[in-house]
Amino acid sequence: MHNVSGYLILSLVALSLPCFLLLQATIATGSLITLPKAGNETGIGVILDQTSRPGKEAKVAIELAIQDFNINTDQPLVLHLKNSRNKPVHAFIAAKELIEEHKVKAILGGHTWEEASTIAEVISDSKYDHDIPLFLSLAGTTPLQATDQWPFFIQAVPPQSTQMNAVAAILQSMGIRQVTLIYETSSSASIISHLTQALHQTGSELTNILPLTSSSCSLDKELELVKRQQRKVFVVHTSLDLGVRLFQIAKKMEMVGDGYLWIATNAITDLFHSVNSTVISSLKGMVGVKSYFPENTPDFLHFRRRFRQKFRLDYLEDEQDEPGIFAVQGYNAMKMVEKFNELKTIQADTVEIVNVNGKGYHSVYWTEELGFSETVENEINGASNYTHLIDNVGEILWPVQPWYASRRRRNLAGSSQNRMKVGVPARSLFRQFVLYDTENELFSGFVVDVFHEMMTKMNQPYDLFPFHDSYDDLVKAIDKKEFDAVAGDVTILSERQEFADFTQPYTESGLEMIVPVRSRLSNQPWLFLKPFTAKMWWITAAITTYNGFVIWLIERNHNKDLQGNIITQIGIILWLAFSTLFTLRGDKMHSNLSRMAVVMWLFVALIITQSYTASLASMLTAQRLEPTITSVEMLRNMNATVGYCNGSYINRYLENVLEFKDFRIKSYNSTHGYAEGLNSGEIKAIFLEVPAAKVFLAQYCKSFIRTGETFKVGGFGFAFHKGFERLSEANGALMNVSESGKVKELEEKHLISEECVDEESSPDENGRLNLHSFWVLFVLTGGTSTVALVIYIVISFKEFKASNQEDTSLSKLLSAFIKDWQRRMRRSSSIVASVESARHTRNIDQADNTDDDS
Repeated sequence: MHNVSGYLILSLVALSLPCFLLLQATIATGSLITLPKAGNETGIGVILDQTSRPGKEAKVAIELAIQDFNINTDQPLVLHLKNSRNKPVHAFIAAKELIEEHKVKAILGGHTWEEASTIAEVISDSKYDHDIPLFLSLAGTTPLQATDQWPFFIQAVPPQSTQMNAVAAILQSMGIRQVTLIYETSSSASIISHLTQALHQTGSELTNILPLTSSSCSLDKELELVKRQQRKVFVVHTSLDLGVRLFQIAKKMEMVGDGYLWIATNAITDLFHSVNSTVISSLKGMVGVKSYFPENTPDFLHFRRRFRQKFRLDYLEDEQDEPGIFAVQGYNAMKMVEKFNELKTIQADTVEIVNVNGKGYHSVYWTEELGFSETVENEINGASNYTHLIDNVGEILWPVQPWYASRRRRNLAGSSQNRMKVGVPARSLFRQFVLYDTENELFSGFVVDVFHEMMTKMNQPYDLFPFHDSYDDLVKAIDKKEFDAVAGDVTILSERQEFADFTQPYTESGLEMIVPVRSRLSNQPWLFLKPFTAKMWWITAAITTYNGFVIWLIERNHNKDLQGNIITQIGIILWLAFSTLFTLRGDKMHSNLSRMAVVMWLFVALIITQSYTASLASMLTAQRLEPTITSVEMLRNMNATVGYCNGSYINRYLENVLEFKDFRIKSYNSTHGYAEGLNSGEIKAIFLEVPAAKVFLAQYCKSFIRTGETFKVGGFGFAFHKGFERLSEANGALMNVSESGKVKELEEKHLISEECVDEESSPDENGRLNLHSFWVLFVLTGGTSTVALVIYIVISFKEFKASNQEDTSLSKLLSAFIKDWQRRMRRSSSIVASVESARHTRNIDQADNTDDDS
């Protein structure tokens, strides 16, 4: 019994040893064979790079598909898995083994074209004593002639052409004509033919190709080369690792952001789900095309749950377990194998377009023949609205800064054989014309927008570059071939036309003089006479004197105060005449005739005085402004200092044409400097071109005014190199922009809409009344009183002298006169006090009597 037991144990060991050795060999070679059951089984071979994410996902998905199929059939599929480890030679060996030893009916695999073509060559060259196996390729980048060369070749995933059509649609929508392709040499060069064909269909072209290797260590040198060539729109078809390295170096070289566009193919974007957010955020600013598959259907959600469970068991080291397009393609390819009679090339007409932003990305979609949409039309989402302009879905793709996407498209440099290098003044006095943002290296302003409108109608791409020297040097830089054109607030001058050809002016032409304003009436010393004309004053004085004479004549016999010598009588007449203007003296008149005359004259006087008051008040309060200086001749006669914009041609014009002396011409670098100089009197006038004058007067709307004639100069124009063959086309485009009202719209936006800052910077002193307005009146009243005082003193002194004959010395006489005057003043004060005291006592007595009566 003991011997039998030992024999059985030894037999079991002997029988299990081959199975154990077979398992070890399977693990060592990376192959896995699902042992067949007895019956009508079918062998299926799978060759994948199980070290890569696409290979891992496809393996798990294919195994799930085999399980689903074998559960419901009596003719199971036997799966033979081989690991190529990203080596075409391993794929070659695996294919030979599957064909010769396992006699498989079909082979799946080959995510790269190198592996796929190797497998196809093996199948083609092998000798068979059975049917030739079908080959379902998982390589997206496949040459167009592959299916013609190998009849057994079936592309089990959508071709790369759909992705490239989406790229071409993006570029076409942005108005980009030319593009640079950066691709990894380990991938199929067929990407070139796919992209070229797609661009050709949209009228664009592939102008530059930059091949890279995965181990390239000179990426900065390669990028420096394309940067010098002014290439700024790139399609990147590399591995994710190489793409991240490339983009990081491009950021350091300032080749990312406004003016550049990077579009990644699905070779990069299809792996976004397999990496963490840090990797994705490093690609911020990149746009990409990504394989689309529906992720919200019940079938996929069920598949996703099973996939994640199995993936975590098979690949514990991978943190990301979400299924991507590779899992979906692997599962679907296996389903195709299950239906041998229905095998056909997979087609996909929808592509996901992503914009990397922060730690994730935003998506829109593009569909063949239909265009861009915010969602994909299906049973869950319903109908979609399609458009051929990516701007119409821009708020979804660029939700944070859609304006940046628009500006990026406008400033995209990359893509023209005749791309123009345009110089722009970096330090324009008026930021409304040209404003250069040094931090973001962006240009804006009226001139920049008009230039863009013109170049857009010409379909001419361009780059803007700042220029930090004078305007004359900027124009000369075209002749030195530093720039192809100049866009700025540059005036057309004959001397500048020696170095460049100018377009027609796109602004009003002319040079204007601006001076401070002053009130026309309110601060004039004789302003009180202005309400009436001279004739009115004379008639008023005459009728007033006449009325005084009539009243005096009628009342003189009844009033002793109206009698006296001739001089006294004249004074009384004048007093009656003018006092009647302001008061009714009916209580002192004895004749009804004089009362009648006074009442009628008082009625007329009331109307006259009220009219005078109203007219004077209007003159004092209404703003009737006039320039302080009205002509250039007045400035020259005053030997005044004038101002102009620093760096412009105006200083030469002032000196040579208007004949101002050089030391009487002062330059300024800001509009605030202009205003301060004019308000302080440092300069008496400034000279600005018409567009600049509009901006300045919009800012300082109360303190300054145009005056004098407008001097003819060329106006603002855009400059191009001498002999520019498209100059007439540029003029036509500029005229079209003007006639469409776009120039006026931009002018209102940038120039006329300026906020008036007068109240803060230069208070309007002319709006306030000062001593200058009334000094004549003060002199009249003060002088009259002074004359009366002098006459009174003289008469009083003569009377005192006549009563003091004994004092013959003038000094003694004056001393005695002053003492007598002081004595009279004291006596007058005591008399007034006595009268007031008596009046007070009388009032008290009357009050007491009233109390007693009550």
